[in-house]
Amino acid sequence: MKRLGEAATRINHELGQVIVGQASVVEDLLVAMLAGGHALLVGVPGLAKTLMVRTLADTLGLAFSRVQFTPDLMPADITGTEVIQEDRGSGTREFRFLPGPVFANVVLADEINRTPPKTQAALLEAMEEHQVTAGGRRHPLPEPFFVLATQNPIEQEGTYPLPEAQLDRFMFQVLVDYPAVDEEFEIVRRTTTDESTEAGTVLSHDDVVTLQKLVRRIPVADHVIRYAIDLCRLSRPARSSDSEPDGFIDRFVQWGAGPRAGQSLVLGGKARAVLAGRTFVGIDDIRAVAFPVLRHRIITSFNAESERVTPDDVIDWLLHETPAGEPIDHPAVARIFRGADQ
Repeated sequence: MKRLGEAATRINHELGQVIVGQASVVEDLLVAMLAGGHALLVGVPGLAKTLMVRTLADTLGLAFSRVQFTPDLMPADITGTEVIQEDRGSGTREFRFLPGPVFANVVLADEINRTPPKTQAALLEAMEEHQVTAGGRRHPLPEPFFVLATQNPIEQEGTYPLPEAQLDRFMFQVLVDYPAVDEEFEIVRRTTTDESTEAGTVLSHDDVVTLQKLVRRIPVADHVIRYAIDLCRLSRPARSSDSEPDGFIDRFVQWGAGPRAGQSLVLGGKARAVLAGRTFVGIDDIRAVAFPVLRHRIITSFNAESERVTPDDVIDWLLHETPAGEPIDHPAVARIFRGADQ
């Protein structure tokens, strides 16, 4: 725990040599990677998303690979392909698998929404199973394995929105916003000179694997897990048998967060607690990761679009309405757990 705290400080220092600002984005990426999850970075061009991912991989001592997603990209261009190889001695021929760029520790899927669904789906098995199947054979990916994808939210023409099943595979959706005035001044000052800086390596490949195991071992109290479940279940409209109508959610939400969101909330809370040097997870840790975990898992309705209610607005409502104590004390949550408690 002490070593990780020191490493986190050094990582932020090294990233600060290359990246100006974006402290919350860097923290979210560190939390996702320590929890073993993937992240989707959404922001307009020119905000150093690609540079941030590559620099973070360098500080963690991980192999980095970048895939530029384009409309003509094929699945084999990502996963790899089988080629016929001839043995010059015997004259026999056999198929040999040539690994693609997905065989790295950190894979940057740049502008992932610019490629058709067939190619997007090539990442599904890799993200969930950490393996690639080609020619009927399974090829395990190197550990640790992270997919950090970028997406431009302002361009709609010529893009292919990610299907919900693939969005759910991303642990976090991180919004990369414009820098502050002082930060933008420093960016322009640094990038218009002939000076160049590189981030140093803080951790090794084995260190990252060890820290991921440490995160999994952090204990979580039952009421904290119940709180994470509350947030997910209250985000769902009353179309299931264990729910009752709720005005706000029924009006503005079409589909709520699934069980994988609860897992991500708890794992994200564990990683955040470890980064803070704590051996326990609190309610505040769950609340801190609620936005990146839930914003891409809550599908708003037409009413929300017409009234400009965003998924972040829904999460604000959930955090305000969900109690931080015993869930059975709150009527809105008690109705969900009434059947289980009986």
